[in-house]
Amino acid sequence: MAAASTKVVVRTSEPPKLRVVSRFREVVGARQILLNLIRKEVKVKYKSSVLGVAWSMLNPILYLGVFSVVFGLVVPNQTPHFAIYLLSGLLAWNLFSTSLGVGARSVIDNQNLVTKVYFPRELLPWSSVGTALVDTGFQAIVLVFFMVLLQVFEFGVNWLLLPLAVVALIVFTSAMVMFVSALNVRYRDTQYLLSIILLVWFWMTPVVYPSARLVGKEFHGIPVWKLFLLNPMADIVFAFQRVFYGQVDAVVQTSTGPKTVHVLIPVSVGFLGVLLTCVTIGSILLFLIAWRAYFLMSGDFAEEL
Repeated sequence: MAAASTKVVVRTSEPPKLRVVSRFREVVGARQILLNLIRKEVKVKYKSSVLGVAWSMLNPILYLGVFSVVFGLVVPNQTPHFAIYLLSGLLAWNLFSTSLGVGARSVIDNQNLVTKVYFPRELLPWSSVGTALVDTGFQAIVLVFFMVLLQVFEFGVNWLLLPLAVVALIVFTSAMVMFVSALNVRYRDTQYLLSIILLVWFWMTPVVYPSARLVGKEFHGIPVWKLFLLNPMADIVFAFQRVFYGQVDAVVQTSTGPKTVHVLIPVSVGFLGVLLTCVTIGSILLFLIAWRAYFLMSGDFAEEL
């Protein structure tokens, strides 16, 4: 009698199934490797650079300069303290886009480590998030500088949104980075497609234009601003803007007298808190799915590189 044929799946370095608790302990034990990877990425990024980390601070300033010219000379812009509005949204968006851009190549750029040394492979995409967090810290200094310069401070319950928004942003970004980094090892077109997706995603997130402009518009009978709530990055950006910009409506002085300008979507801080809670829970579930998918693919990285 012929023996039944069995398909054998050979994995090069990882066990066949992710066990979250034990894996988490392993990752915690390897935290020094993560810190070293972040330190290396920061050093490589600014190696032989005259300005060094100052480039992280110049990035949002250049964005501000370009969009101020565009919306000041080409397209009329009545958003009071536009610098605060733009920089608060960019703070969240730049962390997300930078993490994905660097994270997509995190495994490929460290192939010598992957093929020669064993360590939890997920540290590679997570290190890109850590590197982006360093840049975000410097960009936050720029935002605070403009807040002081323009004397824009809206301290209140709106600041309670910040911790939840930061957690949602980091978890969602980490999940997306694991997806794109694993896919890019197998399909190198991922990194090129990602740049197009991020460009479209940026304009589908109200970073530059006032989110209040979405109110009153409909798409097949559905309010457009509610459709934007399906975009996790839009929800996170809404929260960052509510924290740092603060004003849903602002009053500007015109030649005919004071005028009220609608800037942020007219929802309460409580509504944004519930929304962020939903985004955070969804991001945690997405993170677990991404972690399992990344783990299943990571065992074959050494052969595919």
